[in-house]
Amino acid sequence: QVQLVESGGGLVQAGGSLRLSCAASGTIFSINAMRWYRQAPGKQRDLVAEIGAGGGTNYADSVKGRFTISRDNAKDTVYLQMNSLKPEDTAVYYCAASISTNSGRHPTDYWGQGTQVTVSS
Repeated sequence: QVQLVESGGGLVQAGGSLRLSCAASGTIFSINAMRWYRQAPGKQRDLVAEIGAGGGTNYADSVKGRFTISRDNAKDTVYLQMNSLKPEDTAVYYCAASISTNSGRHPTDYWGQGTQVTVSS
């Protein structure tokens, strides 16, 4: 089985920074795209950033220039560096990854449990 575990969330002041980490473990052959989503109370879950197997990235307009997604393939880990945080960034942040557990199997999406990010003002 594959597990994704997020860490790094917490309470910060507006303008501050946090770095979220998401480590995949278990039976992993390869990881394709890795993504960060967030969901505020009463809101839908939105894509924040994604990074492909080749390193290409995509960001939501609301976080461009402030957030950076990166990955460490040796550690099966994806990061989200969040700078210049705003109160509207407050949400539960979830990582997701498309993972193949064997060379002959189609990739399957896996999700982390979420980590709370709260930005005060």
